[in-house]
Order: sequence, then structure tokens, then C-alpha cells
Amino acid sequence: MIVAVLDACVLYPPSLRDLLMWLAAVRIYAPRWTEEIHAEWIRNVLANKSELSPSQLERTRILMNKVSPNCVVSGYETHISGLNLPDIDDRHILAAAIEAKAPLIVTYNLSDFPNAILQTYGVQAAHPDDFLSALFDEQPALFLHGLQIHRASLRNPPKNVADYIQTLKATSLKGLAIRVEAHSDAI
Repeated sequence: MIVAVLDACVLYPPSLRDLLMWLAAVRIYAPRWTEEIHAEWIRNVLANKSELSPSQLERTRILMNKVSPNCVVSGYETHISGLNLPDIDDRHILAAAIEAKAPLIVTYNLSDFPNAILQTYGVQAAHPDDFLSALFDEQPALFLHGLQIHRASLRNPPKNVADYIQTLKATSLKGLAIRVEAHSDAI
């Protein structure tokens, strides 16, 4: 099972965060993050979504930390000072990947994680669409099962298959959406 550190930018959109958690729950991959990553996505959501309260997002954080064993990485701080990335504020993410022995960082911000630097540490960066599409290709039945229970969990509002696929597209998961459309009867 692939271990992947999730950057705050992929945890910010609720639909993608929810999908990533359901897929982790069916054990298609093992997510990793830090409390610093949690703080970043929560801070950004609160800054942009005034209808949400800190207590609501704290509940989400607690539930996320229960989704997968060992998902919260600690002890990564010792790696930070020796790392060099285009944005020094992203060093903690690479440090978490090193500490967790995660070969992958899932992020929308690929330019902040040059593979020439990451490969020194045995790490690669992947866009969420590439990451999820690869997981789908490797284990389509399990992936579709994860999508099925994810879609069934959506209540406010519930989503039919077409709406669900449209949400994938709106979250920049176009490659995944194409794969799911071909198996829409399974979700």
C-alpha cells in the first residue's frame, strides 16, 4: 500500500478531502500529514469560509486522525533545516515525507516540490488527479468500492452519479472523472 503525504492544498477542498479520507478508509493507500499541515488547511478554510467554525473543523481534524493508523507524522522537525525548496515554508512537508518514509507528496503545487530535489530523498510529488488515477488503475474494484461508499455518504446534498462525476471534474480530477465515467454503473 502506497504511503503519501497530503499537502494542505489537497485537504482544503472539502470534496477532495472527503474523497481522500474514504479511499484511505478502504485501505487503498495510507495517508500521512502533520499537525502543521492540519493547522494550515484549517487556517485557510476559516479565512475563506466564514460560515464554518473552528469547532467544526476541529471535529474534522479528529476524525481524519482516526482514518488510518499512524497518519499523523511526528519527529519530522529535525529534517527541516537541512532542506532546500523554492518556498521555505513547504520544507515541513518534505520533512514529513522523509520521516514517514513516504515516497509521495500529493499536492496541487508541483512547482514548489521540484522532483530534482525530492528524488535525493526518494520522494516524488504528484498532482491529486495523477495520484488518484494511478490508484484507480492499480486497484479498480477497491477504488470503485471506495467511491461507492463515498457517494452514498453524501447527504447534503446527495449526489447522483452525473453530479458526482461533475464534482470530480470541478476539483481538477479530470483523468479520474474519465475513468469513473467508464464505470459509472459501479458507483
